Amino acid sequence: MPRHAWRRPMSAAVHAYLRATAEPGARRAGPFLIRFDEHDDAPPFNYAVPDDGLSPTADEVAALVAAFRERSRVPRLEYVPQISPGVEAALLAAGFVAEGRYPLLVCPPDSVVDAPVSSRMEVRLVSDDAALWEVARVMNEAFGAPEASEHDVARLRRVLDGGGLVAAAVLEGETDGEAVGGEVVAGKVVGGGQLGRPHEGVAEVAGIAVLPPYRRRGIAGAVTALLTREAAGAGVGVPFLTPGDDAAARVYARVGYQRAGEVLHISLP
Repeated sequence: MPRHAWRRPMSAAVHAYLRATAEPGARRAGPFLIRFDEHDDAPPFNYAVPDDGLSPTADEVAALVAAFRERSRVPRLEYVPQISPGVEAALLAAGFVAEGRYPLLVCPPDSVVDAPVSSRMEVRLVSDDAALWEVARVMNEAFGAPEASEHDVARLRRVLDGGGLVAAAVLEGETDGEAVGGEVVAGKVVGGGQLGRPHEGVAEVAGIAVLPPYRRRGIAGAVTALLTREAAGAGVGVPFLTPGDDAAARVYARVGYQRAGEVLHISLP
């Protein structure tokens, strides 16, 4: 199992991961690395990560804002404040507002706890186009995003091509009865998630989604547990995630995740 991440503080390893996943194609604006999605203006796909130990000047923040405005994107950052403690004050002075401070949770693959689900529910890794379409559909519906498109499927395909994983929760005995991409998914996909492209033994578990009628059945925990356990085979010694609320945090805690720091999301209204 890779142990790269344990050679430095977890917060530093995650910060390095956030920068690495912004590439390739990221743009530099002084001491900030920016990820832009040219096909999707949703905030989660467009954000900057500051360099370690940065205390940016007002001009550097202004240049960052301009880079986002040029692309009609909301100026936004996702980063670990412990690694760049001087950034937040400079952003607040420029009018930025904190969206949220989210706990940074970690769980080594050999520490994960199984999450029981119905015998009719199978949680498995997927890679074929039909299943990726279904996972994208579930993610978008669960998060209130527009209907899934080829771009969403391509994003999941890039996760796989980069060495990450995609999981689906399939309710056997139910189907939408539709062919997707020329193939038919057996059963109804009601949940999904992904493990991002690994970087030096670190990867993020993200996009854990369950359709509303199927929530509170242990599915989110089961998807998270599978991705975490299988992370070792993908070369990941330290999977991490950042729950959006206390309810999600409790789900992840039940499968073995523990707090290791904090991630800040901050944007300019």
